[in-house]
Amino acid sequence: MLAAFSLLLFLFFAQLTSLVTALSAPRLTGTWTTKSKKVLTGPGFYDPIKDRLKEPSHTGISYSFTDDGFYEEAHFRAVANPTRPDCTKGIMQFQHGTFKLEANGSLILTPFAADGRQLVSNPCAGKNAAYYRYVQPEVFERYEVLTDPFHNVQRLNLYKFDGSPMQPMYLAFKPPQMLPTRTLNPTDQLGNAAAPGRSKRRAKRSDGTDAEEEDLETLNRNAFVKRRADQYESTAMNRLWWLGVIMTSVGGVALIYK
Repeated sequence: MLAAFSLLLFLFFAQLTSLVTALSAPRLTGTWTTKSKKVLTGPGFYDPIKDRLKEPSHTGISYSFTDDGFYEEAHFRAVANPTRPDCTKGIMQFQHGTFKLEANGSLILTPFAADGRQLVSNPCAGKNAAYYRYVQPEVFERYEVLTDPFHNVQRLNLYKFDGSPMQPMYLAFKPPQMLPTRTLNPTDQLGNAAAPGRSKRRAKRSDGTDAEEEDLETLNRNAFVKRRADQYESTAMNRLWWLGVIMTSVGGVALIYK
């Protein structure tokens, strides 16, 4: 009886130790980056003062985690077009916010909604890139930190919600290289309460001009999906639109006089 009780007590403390480890996860702390080492979180990727993403020399991914529950991520990737090889898209994404480690080992990332940014460059869609506000919560089924046998450095393996692995990342900085762990671009800077579901902000278009744009919340505000708002239309597309209006007007006048 005493032996059985001792065994149960041992198993209880073993599970408790595992739970505490999963909730604190000190080995996750640091800045991690993929093999190119050209994409790193911090001010070298996103400038919150100028509200500008800085293009690295190579594609890659970087994640940073603090020991008190904050994270930051930087993505730069190329998306090929099989039918038009000259139309490869370039996509840059920045987010930061808080993360939580669940007891089952999963990792939940919740971004600051006002700060996420996405830049899409498509040479076949116009000369100017499109700049978006970007919000995408993330769930990783699990993660693991180990010593890479080939490079002899700490490696982070993240597994998506469906269990598929992401590119391995390697420890670049510890403590992490990050921007301040707070909202950097609050949408209501004057402190006035905005109407539920919408707000206005001053924005920069890709041609450098200012514009006041309205943000609209999705109907399902808690949907676990990407929300892309505030698209900055390219100058070329605006010119094509006005050209269409002018041609339609000229055609209408000609039809009347005919």
